[in-house]
Amino acid sequence: MRIALLSYKGNPFCGGQGVYVRHLSCELARLGHRVEVIGAQPYPVLDEVEGVTLTELPSLDLYRQPDPFRTPKAAEFRDWVDALEVATMWSGGFPEPLTFSLRARRHLASRAGQFDVVHDNQTLGYGLLGDLGAPLVTTIHHPITVDRRLDLSAAPGWRKRYSVRRWYGFTRMQKRVARRLPSVVTVSGSSKREIVDDLGVRSCRVHVVHIGADTGLFSPDPAVPEVPGRIVTTSSADVPLKGLVHLVEALAKVRTEHPGAHLVVVGRRADDGPVARAIARYGLEGAVEFVKGVSDADLVDLVRGAQIACVPSLYEGFSLPAAEAMATGTPLVATTGGAIPEVAGADGETCLAVPPGDSGALAAALGRLLGDPALRARLGAAGRDRVLARFTWAKAAEGTVERYRAAIERRGRDPRPHLRAAAR
Repeated sequence: MRIALLSYKGNPFCGGQGVYVRHLSCELARLGHRVEVIGAQPYPVLDEVEGVTLTELPSLDLYRQPDPFRTPKAAEFRDWVDALEVATMWSGGFPEPLTFSLRARRHLASRAGQFDVVHDNQTLGYGLLGDLGAPLVTTIHHPITVDRRLDLSAAPGWRKRYSVRRWYGFTRMQKRVARRLPSVVTVSGSSKREIVDDLGVRSCRVHVVHIGADTGLFSPDPAVPEVPGRIVTTSSADVPLKGLVHLVEALAKVRTEHPGAHLVVVGRRADDGPVARAIARYGLEGAVEFVKGVSDADLVDLVRGAQIACVPSLYEGFSLPAAEAMATGTPLVATTGGAIPEVAGADGETCLAVPPGDSGALAAALGRLLGDPALRARLGAAGRDRVLARFTWAKAAEGTVERYRAAIERRGRDPRPHLRAAAR
């Protein structure tokens, strides 16, 4: 098949959506399909695999570092979509899902007949409604309405709440678009329930295809020394959803009995915000380290060398960091937020599970593991076995191809004999 894979934000360092595009495109190519990833800034980072190409569909890149919320020069404006992008940003909204969808529609119209299926990676913009020249399959990792709800509950004062509502204004569009989609792929049973309940999508249109870890890369290596007291977590942003502030509070408690305990956060450090204030309040400046932009090899060794991996999120649609840590054989402490239990498994068998938002329970679990090498070894081995059995990118690609074939068959536009046979 010829697949157009759309991603309005595709860099793996931006979070799970970028990881999804990178690994899914690679595995689809290994199955013999041709994948053209069409993305905006920050552009997707793809493996050099035959059958995978990148087409850049540039936005105005208004949120790039180190000058986010910048004002473009007049010469940068190309058309009315650019003007819409800037106007939405100036009024406090987030324009990228809408404006990328409009650019993608225009691009696909210019490539009519060149793709057998269009796969949208959670853009959910108005531009993707109607005929795109090929059947549409859409991945929704989890509804962004969940993020909106958690951010509103944590917002202090009416001004901040107004700002949050305006920023998440695009979720109204995503809700309307989702209800009209013919085929939705999601990554967990928990996400499916949220999509049905929050977005109003009919259950029969939502199909679960679990994603997974790169188990060749994320694997145990006895040669990597264990760093005493190291706890590692991944947090792409200081937002309530990720629960990092609760992990910092738990670390302060743990260090009263395990003074060598320290936290490595894979992600960008915010200059201000709840996490920065918590680090200062508990005097943890020397005990919390942030790393970003590390290579795959360095990231894997960072996780391998940890005594504990932790996922403190209040909610996750899947949790790639949990699957990747388990794949290395590193024991996991994780909350029961959203789909995390589907990935991490049962408390005491493949992980230690705690309620989301409970820093006391988190501290107790971390302290228990730091003091029990035998438990760490048992949970680490059981966690890797679970990932190998259930959560690999090869299985994810095979399940996704089934949804492509079903979409092609449903549309009834399949002029090529080999695709008709594949659909059957």
